[in-house]
Amino acid sequence: MKTVASKALARSYGAERTLTSLVGVLALAAGVLALVVGQGWLGTFRALRPVLDPMAVDWLGREPVVAKTAAIVAGVLLLIFGLWWFFRSLRPEGRPDLELDRAPGQELTVTAAAISAAIRADAEAVDGVSRARVRAVGDPSSPALRMEISLREGADLKTVWQVIDTQVLTRARESLGVDTLPTAVRIDLDADPRSRVR
Repeated sequence: MKTVASKALARSYGAERTLTSLVGVLALAAGVLALVVGQGWLGTFRALRPVLDPMAVDWLGREPVVAKTAAIVAGVLLLIFGLWWFFRSLRPEGRPDLELDRAPGQELTVTAAAISAAIRADAEAVDGVSRARVRAVGDPSSPALRMEISLREGADLKTVWQVIDTQVLTRARESLGVDTLPTAVRIDLDADPRSRVR
């Protein structure tokens, strides 16, 4: 099960994995069943019978309109489900807008872009940080952050991390009115400026 904290690390593909696993298990079960029946382990009579029951084949022959209609409807439903799942998998990851006040006439909503911009500006004000990228992810009930921090040459990593943890993220939690704000932080060194050759 995906925890709230793990949302900060990467986008959740739990539903896709569940569906894929379910289809794989069903296909494996069908293959094993076909192997067991075909080898005659459930009796030679069942092994010699055709895959489609003759009574079912006769009924389909007597009712071709019903059979074709059922096949077309099933095909269309599968096509719709497949397209829905395809576009669901490709949709952009949600960026939560937080409702800080829901009182009628006093509604206050902070957009995900505003959250990201404010925390980014706060992080870039830390001594030793050259630039920062912040993205709010998750959902409004359990938001999370992804931060990418680039350090200037000679910056003290330990000091920068302490300031980000104790000041930047603490202010973010207090401003958003949340007790916990899971955050995945990636820190790297900024590239050295190249000297121009004349």
